[in-house]
Amino acid sequence: MAKAILLLENGEYFLGKSLGSEGETMGEVVFNTSMTGYQEILTDPSYRGQIVTMTYPEIGNYGINRLSTESEKIQACGFVVRQASKIASNWSSEMTLQEYLLRHSIVAIEGIDTRKLTRILRIKGSMNGIISTRDFDIASLQKKLSTLPSMEGLDLVPGVTIETPRPYQPFVNGRPHVVAIHAGIKENILRLLAAREINITLVPATYTAKQILELKPDGVFLSNGPGDPAAVTYLIKTIRELVNKLPMFGICLGHQMLGLALGAKTYKLKFGHHGGNQPVKNLMTGRVEISAQNHGFSIKEDTLPSEVEVTHINLNDNTIEGIRHKRYPVFSVQYHPEASPGPHDSHYLFDDFVRLLRR
Repeated sequence: MAKAILLLENGEYFLGKSLGSEGETMGEVVFNTSMTGYQEILTDPSYRGQIVTMTYPEIGNYGINRLSTESEKIQACGFVVRQASKIASNWSSEMTLQEYLLRHSIVAIEGIDTRKLTRILRIKGSMNGIISTRDFDIASLQKKLSTLPSMEGLDLVPGVTIETPRPYQPFVNGRPHVVAIHAGIKENILRLLAAREINITLVPATYTAKQILELKPDGVFLSNGPGDPAAVTYLIKTIRELVNKLPMFGICLGHQMLGLALGAKTYKLKFGHHGGNQPVKNLMTGRVEISAQNHGFSIKEDTLPSEVEVTHINLNDNTIEGIRHKRYPVFSVQYHPEASPGPHDSHYLFDDFVRLLRR
């Protein structure tokens, strides 16, 4: 098996073995604490531009299947594991993790100390990195890595949105109609919305408020997606123009952009929240939910206008996990209630959205 190297922008490096395609890849290195769900994680468009490190030591043991995908391809630009299972043992498995990475031409590394790597990222923060199976000269790799911009200020939505509007499924008469703004929407979000008997039209992230209103929706969904929310200025403008016109529900990037549209500001977290075990407190009910999360930015609480209230907080660091408008039927959450992968504690949020639509 070919050798591979992972170099971080602070100069620390790890030598291991190639798990995927030969070549090089650069991105922001983050860690995910989920024990399962590696296929959903790899295909989550929110990981665009990122190299994902799995903290669980063995990954790939149940293989890959065609149903557990969140988009049509692997979106993460690189993958890091301690040990990749060489066999796939599950009735639904169609190929191994390595075969999947090779099929999608993803550069990946295994056999490194992911505990040490995670500790570095926790202490010093997420940072850019490069994986190579060809170049092992540190000075050469550092020079290449220096050309990669920081995640702050990056609009990565154009790489994951769609070009033209389309229905998610054939329309059924009499059902509420939701326009879902596609900034990198996960498949399971659409599954859960459709399961609640909703007609869904997917539109590009560049669609204007005027174009959306011409579709005569009963509500608008703001999807998850990659990059810095503050950089997606065109979509923030659209949301701002729709806030007082229709019920609205946002998840992850959609939550952050809603906050920006309402007048708040966002900031980059030190190492973000990535995993299926984040405790979130619902301030409306006092209930604690275990949630799936994947984000590197957050809303600054002291910048929220008075007409917006915080509905959920993260119990690990007290960051904002949910907001709602006091006058308009508009709300959002930072975490992933569709939980793919992850727990299902927060599915009720989709029901809350449907109630707003039917009201």
